[in-house]
Amino acid sequence: MESLEPLKTLISPVLDACGVRLYELKWISNEQTLQIAIVKPDGTMDLDTCAEVSEQLSETLDSSQLLSNAYTLEVCSPGAEREIHDLSELKQMEKPYIFVRLKHPIRKQNEFKGEVTAYEGSTITLSYRDKAAVREAVFDESEIEYIRLAVRI
Repeated sequence: MESLEPLKTLISPVLDACGVRLYELKWISNEQTLQIAIVKPDGTMDLDTCAEVSEQLSETLDSSQLLSNAYTLEVCSPGAEREIHDLSELKQMEKPYIFVRLKHPIRKQNEFKGEVTAYEGSTITLSYRDKAAVREAVFDESEIEYIRLAVRI
């Protein structure tokens, strides 16, 4: 298995120049496909940007000595309902809509889907629907067991 750290170091300047950041880097399909998931600073991604970054990364990777075997490069978006690895992402987005599972329940509920209306220090305020009512859940980031972006329906 090829080490991912040298690859991250190699591709970082290309990603910076393209105005995107690395979300995830991994080998898939028996290590024949190098998948690079990228996002823009505001958390979005589009097909044109993926194509542009793919072209730039292809040149960089092909001219390096890091990859000794044949591979396929896949540059993609991490998806609309991607897991949030770094909570600082929430501060960069405008009122993100999320799904969150807490370690301990609030009002007998430990899963919420709603809009982040405030994120001050380590405290997150989430506006969510509970049947016909709009309610707020306030919790500390240390209480989060799992968090991802969600799609509004």
